[in-house]
Amino acid sequence: MPLLFLMRLKHTPLPVRVVQPEEIRNVSVLVATGLIEAEIAALKPTDPYAASRIATVIRITEEGLAEIAKMGDVPKLVKTSMLFARGLRLM
Repeated sequence: MPLLFLMRLKHTPLPVRVVQPEEIRNVSVLVATGLIEAEIAALKPTDPYAASRIATVIRITEEGLAEIAKMGDVPKLVKTSMLFARGLRLM
């Protein structure tokens, strides 16, 4: 989820490098929507299974900070549970 990744970035000292493919996709989406500034570069693979890209997140834009502020107004998820026969509980 790109917006959850954006929330994580808020609590991370920037600039930060990202190498996980899923996180690079999040960075790509956030850059495309103007919520962050980042550089995404290709790497020379050292073997056939090496990661081929790296991203460096430079900063969260004003629009990104506004989006984070909006997400702060979302009510927290309520923890629910269901009680089954014989006292088993699903959480």
